[in-house]
Amino acid sequence: MKANIHGDKIKITSSMEEYLNEKLHKLDKYIENYDSVVAKVIIKVKNYQQKVEITIPLKNLILRSEESTNDFYLTVDKVIEKLERQIIKNKKRLTSKKIKLSHEFTFDLLDKNDIETEENKILKRKFIEVKPMNEEEAILQMELLGHQFYMFKNSDTNNISVIYKRNDGNYGIISSE
Repeated sequence: MKANIHGDKIKITSSMEEYLNEKLHKLDKYIENYDSVVAKVIIKVKNYQQKVEITIPLKNLILRSEESTNDFYLTVDKVIEKLERQIIKNKKRLTSKKIKLSHEFTFDLLDKNDIETEENKILKRKFIEVKPMNEEEAILQMELLGHQFYMFKNSDTNNISVIYKRNDGNYGIISSE
């Protein structure tokens, strides 16, 4: 797997890059055709915290994780462990026939500039391309991204839907008419 590494308020040294690449290769055993995969890595510094975000776009889904600690190398270890746990946890879903036979889909997030108003502040605005998928695929994508909700176009009903994780551990769906 190749890595596209960017630093935000930090200069990426060759030893940092080597360490990241070495740790990312730990995930190669889980990814088919890992030579063609390019992981996007963003390293940020805020106060004394080192934040590492890793996004790995695959053919049918996106793996994403982020961690923050005082030590860069510890942060990299934690974020790689988190990605590996996501893959292992969802291994059954990732290899299920239902997901394999479904159509290809991509999920593109486009960050817009932060928008602020005086009273009610909108801190971030994201636009997504909503692709058709079934509910099982939406749950898988939500879990892999580590989010509490996920918007998708339900391929069974052709409606825009939001799947969310409930406090009791189950899932709920909100659909448009």
